[in-house]
Amino acid sequence: MHQSFGTLLDYNKDTFPYKEFVLGVMSAVFLWEEYLRFRYYKKLCATQVPVALREHVSQETFDKAQAYGRDKARFGLVETVFSLVQNALSIVYDFLPWLWNVSGDVMFRLAGYNSEYEITQSIIFFVLLTVISTIISLPFSLYQTFVIEERHGFNKQTLKLFISDTIKGHLIGGVIGMPFLAGFLKVIKLGGENFYLYVWLFMVVFQLIMVSIFPTFIQPLFNKFDPLPEGELRTMIEALASRISFPLTKLFVIDGSKRSGHSNAYFYGFFKNKRIVLYDTLLEHSNNDEVCATLAHELGHWACNHTIQMLVFAQVQLFAVFYLFSQFVNNKAMYTAFGFMDSTPTLIGFLLFQFLYSPVESVLQFFVNMNSRRNEFQADAYARELGYAAPLASGLVKLQLKNLGSMNPDWLHSMYYRSHPDLVERLDAILTPARGSKVEKVE
Repeated sequence: MHQSFGTLLDYNKDTFPYKEFVLGVMSAVFLWEEYLRFRYYKKLCATQVPVALREHVSQETFDKAQAYGRDKARFGLVETVFSLVQNALSIVYDFLPWLWNVSGDVMFRLAGYNSEYEITQSIIFFVLLTVISTIISLPFSLYQTFVIEERHGFNKQTLKLFISDTIKGHLIGGVIGMPFLAGFLKVIKLGGENFYLYVWLFMVVFQLIMVSIFPTFIQPLFNKFDPLPEGELRTMIEALASRISFPLTKLFVIDGSKRSGHSNAYFYGFFKNKRIVLYDTLLEHSNNDEVCATLAHELGHWACNHTIQMLVFAQVQLFAVFYLFSQFVNNKAMYTAFGFMDSTPTLIGFLLFQFLYSPVESVLQFFVNMNSRRNEFQADAYARELGYAAPLASGLVKLQLKNLGSMNPDWLHSMYYRSHPDLVERLDAILTPARGSKVEKVE
């Protein structure tokens, strides 16, 4: 009765049913998400075009979108059930301790190192886990690409390109991931009790480096970037950028049609060095005004500081994750509960902590999506006030039709999963904006 709060907290940590908690949370999340999928699937079985979309969507296109949505939903159910069973079995039968011991045996046979070389063993563990995960997920990736996407006319990849992308992606991941993992673990080892601060700073620097090198050095290994040719569209985009003082330095077209029929556009770069990338699929089905309207929406995110806002939130969340992890990393009871009787490897501790943290992450993601939808409305309003209301609306409809996007959503499913508002909501806000929602016009 006279125990201090700290002693009681330690006692709770030592007796908490970690494995049972993780299995229970996994099951609860699965049931909740399948309930949402069931609600959404009922909407996908509807045969009549929603009233709000009847002037934009033909019955034939609606039927195609519904069929595409049902295929993806059924595939998602199979994939989710498989993942749940796989993860539950790996936890119940102590797969991670087994793989950790295998990693130690491989390290000893290859280099003669013992368990004192924890970082080396962690890298071997990471490689083996990645290989196993890739092999297990490969049938699902192949089915999604060459059956579902192929059936609905979106897949443009050959099997050769798919294999090439997979191998190339893993090689690049290894070249970057292994040194990163070694540095990550080394910072934790050297950081002492306050390692969470140092490892957070390490992650911030790493992210900034990756944001800088990915579009310039990594993505060109997969896609071809060509300058947008001189002409009316280029002139219109440059005029738009000049009008809002967007520091545009380069304008590219990417060969997205090489792999998929889906469309996109984005910008990247720091400070006064911004670059815009247009997918060739976007140019195929949109006129010049609609392309500029799409870009005006994307530039609305820049003008409203949404990118910085999300970056700051992500860093705060990351700092919180590392701080909470510091409270568990030395908790022997957590390792023991998952089958690690004789060792407490830092990498394993972080993986186990991720299991425990997953309920919090799910709740946070809900609020992130909610904020993201608010940002999308703001970006639409920005484009509208630049005079792009009509082409933005028609461009969104074309994009939805081209991608066979959801046209009959369930409100609860959308609220939980979607980072973008539904098409009907966006069209209503663009074409009939509510009072008080006006964004200051940029001249």
